Amino acid sequence: MAKENEVVLNTGEKIESIGPWRIAWRKFRANKVAMAGLIIFILIVLSVIFVPMILGIDVNDFDFAAKNQAPSSAHLLGTDEQGRDVLFRLFLGGRISIMVGLIAALFTVILGCVIGGIAGYYGGIVDNLLMRFAEIVYSLPFTPMIVALSSVMLWVPQDQKMYTISALIGLLSWPGLARLVRGQILTLREQEFMQACEALGISDFSKIFKHLMPNVLNLVIVNATLTMASAILTEAGLSFLGMGVNPPTPTWGNTMELARKAVVFQSYPWQWMPAGIMCLLTVVSINLIGEGLRDAFDPKELN
Repeated sequence: MAKENEVVLNTGEKIESIGPWRIAWRKFRANKVAMAGLIIFILIVLSVIFVPMILGIDVNDFDFAAKNQAPSSAHLLGTDEQGRDVLFRLFLGGRISIMVGLIAALFTVILGCVIGGIAGYYGGIVDNLLMRFAEIVYSLPFTPMIVALSSVMLWVPQDQKMYTISALIGLLSWPGLARLVRGQILTLREQEFMQACEALGISDFSKIFKHLMPNVLNLVIVNATLTMASAILTEAGLSFLGMGVNPPTPTWGNTMELARKAVVFQSYPWQWMPAGIMCLLTVVSINLIGEGLRDAFDPKELN
């Protein structure tokens, strides 16, 4: 009896039959650069989760007697101008920055898939209306819009600022994904399996989200990774300008903002440089993962 994922030929020979997802994973695993990016990103995520827990320091632990201390055995990355441990704030800030990227990517995926899926499936006037709306959003200058909207949302409570910025980034980032999803669904809806769904009387919701969307999941995954990297950079830029998440809540962006002071930039590089390095490593690793996924899911290479 043939095992799962095996096909028995007329000659009795058994060959392994693998699906496109397993082929894509094998191709991704064979891509050493992409795997290096994945390993680096996993290590960063584990660090931002567990290092603050291990250190057991509070975000508001001030020690003015130990301010601006250089790296030592007591403080591996030194202290800032208020005596707070830089290592603790570095990894705690990483939680916020990565979370912003994840939430923004989630907003982008949901809006892009829903709008692109509906436009591609129904076509006609629905398609025209939704795609014209997408083009309007796409035509808005991304960075000026984010800066302008962030600057006027001073009424947002500090503990909600992260979610607000994530939502703003996601609300302005979905049109590209929506257009990709629409294009794929316009082709897929003419396939034989959709005719079978029609004959079975399956609802439009099930057709779109249970039968069509799984076939564009590769596009969604790749786009989500690249959107996440872009969102982390955007949050860092906003926080650097003082329009993102504000202290005492640390992020990599508002930690790097300390470098705007000449004395900190020249005399205390340990206060801002680690955040810049971590932000760089995170964005580069996510981009490497995204590029690896793009190559792995390339239909011309899935063989």
